[in-house]
Amino acid sequence: MPAANAKDLRQHMAEIFDWKTSPETGSQFFNLYTWWRDAEVVAGVGDLLAEPFRTASPTVVIGPSASGYITGVLAATSLGVGFCPIRKDAAPSFDSDPWVTVTSPPDYKDRHLELGLPKGLIHSGDRVLAVDDLIDSGGQLMALQRLIAEIGATWVGASVLIDNLKESQLRRQLHLKSVFHIRDL
Repeated sequence: MPAANAKDLRQHMAEIFDWKTSPETGSQFFNLYTWWRDAEVVAGVGDLLAEPFRTASPTVVIGPSASGYITGVLAATSLGVGFCPIRKDAAPSFDSDPWVTVTSPPDYKDRHLELGLPKGLIHSGDRVLAVDDLIDSGGQLMALQRLIAEIGATWVGASVLIDNLKESQLRRQLHLKSVFHIRDL
């Protein structure tokens, strides 16, 4: 995507971004449905997520359910590589194939999630880019980084739509790039 188009798309995304308030808790949360409903965003967001890692030559993109499936497929399409979905609470439900799993540190809801995928989908020679919608505590992406290390593949980094991390050290550890920092919205 040309630089002017990327800049215009980011501006458009910021303009249509929507905050919602939970009726139960009164806390604010991100409403990404407005982005997914917009054809211009869907057409260009994969390029925004992929661009910082294009020269790293990823061979596969991974993304955790559910929003990571959307963002991951769009980034993989932009890069011309395949996508591998990562299931949360990964239990083989339809086959008896062995799975590779890891448990996350506490996420933004203070949950420890089991993340995984069937063995053999990612190979030791793969260069892996992780993609998701939001990073808050970093727990899920740290677990995915550990999962990729256990497989013996190379972690090239993580790309997210919104960075809400409090710790800069995690950005470096994950080689994290984002389309927006929370303060930009």
